[in-house]
Amino acid sequence: MFVEGTLRWQVTEDCPWDLLMALALRDLTGLGDRARPELPGLDPAVAPALHSPRPAPADGRARMRPAPLVGPTGGRTSRPGLDDGPAGPDDALAAQWQAWFEVAADRHRRLSAPLLHPPHFEAFDRAIALQDAIIAHYDAAAGWAGARHAEYVAASADSHARRAADIVGVVHEREHELRRQAGYFRLDIEVLPLAEKGAWIVGPHTVVISATLREDSAAFRDWLRPLVAALV
Repeated sequence: MFVEGTLRWQVTEDCPWDLLMALALRDLTGLGDRARPELPGLDPAVAPALHSPRPAPADGRARMRPAPLVGPTGGRTSRPGLDDGPAGPDDALAAQWQAWFEVAADRHRRLSAPLLHPPHFEAFDRAIALQDAIIAHYDAAAGWAGARHAEYVAASADSHARRAADIVGVVHEREHELRRQAGYFRLDIEVLPLAEKGAWIVGPHTVVISATLREDSAAFRDWLRPLVAALV
C-alpha cells in the first residue's frame, strides 16, 4: 500500500490480499450474481485446485457452534457472519460472503481484524457455509491471490512516481481551480485484477478499480477528477 496526501487529505492505493481472497472464493464457489457488491469477473480467472477437499454438506444436520461473539458493550462484534443468514445454503453463503467482503473492503477494519487463519478459520465459526467454502478452496484461492498481489507490488514499484503523480496532480489541479487548498477528505483505492475496465464504489471511503484502469494514466486521471471535485 502507498499513501499520498497531506495533513488535510489522504489517498491510499493498495491491492489487498484479503479482497483478492474474497473475490477468488466468490468465483470458486460459483456465487455469481448472488454476490454483493456486484463486481466483474477476475482476469486471470482463478482455477480450482486439483484435489480440493469438499466442504461438509449443508443439509441441515446439527453442527456445534460456539456462543455468539459480543463486543464490550454487549452488542455483536464487527466480524462477518455471526448468524447463518437466510434459509438455504446458497443464500446463507451469499449473505456471509457479503459480510466478509464489507470487512475486507474497509481499510481500518481489514487491518485491525485479520480473519483468515488456517487451518480452521475460527473467525468464521458463526458463518458455517462460508467457513466450509474457505476450507475447501483455500489453497487454490491463496495461490491465485499471492500471485496477483506479487504482480501488483512489482507493477507499483516500477511505476510508483507516475502513480503518485496521477493522484497528486489531480488534487493540485482542483486546488488551482478553487484558488485554495483542499479540505479534509480520505479516499482508499483498491486496485484489483478485474476483467472489466472501470471503477465501483464499495464503501463510504473506498473505491475498487480495475488494474487496467490504473495502468492507463490518462483514463485514471479522467476518472479521478470528478471524484476529487466532489470531495474537495
